[in-house]
Amino acid sequence: MSFVSESDSGLTQSFPVSIASPSDYVALLKPRVMSLVLFTALTGVLIAPLHVNPVIGFASLLAIAAGAGASGALNMWYDADIDALMRRTRKRPIPAAECSKRMRWALAWSLPFFR
Repeated sequence: MSFVSESDSGLTQSFPVSIASPSDYVALLKPRVMSLVLFTALTGVLIAPLHVNPVIGFASLLAIAAGAGASGALNMWYDADIDALMRRTRKRPIPAAECSKRMRWALAWSLPFFR
């Protein structure tokens, strides 16, 4: 699907439109894996030998979540051709072509900068 617009020169430009839903982008972040990483980080914060400021602890958990989500999205982007062949991973958003390549790449590379 694409959005077509007419330019001043009479030529048409086509802009791709993604059919992905927000849940497709959440699936790119691998939330089950991210929850394990966050649980491990939270356990480390809670059993730390020194007192951890709650604001710093929360900010650390957010940064870890962004890093874990970005790594999951990059992994799915990198393995898209393999995922399309495997029955278990065939219905993920990338092999099913629900997310455009540019959007999933942008998501994966923008998350680490929100730290």
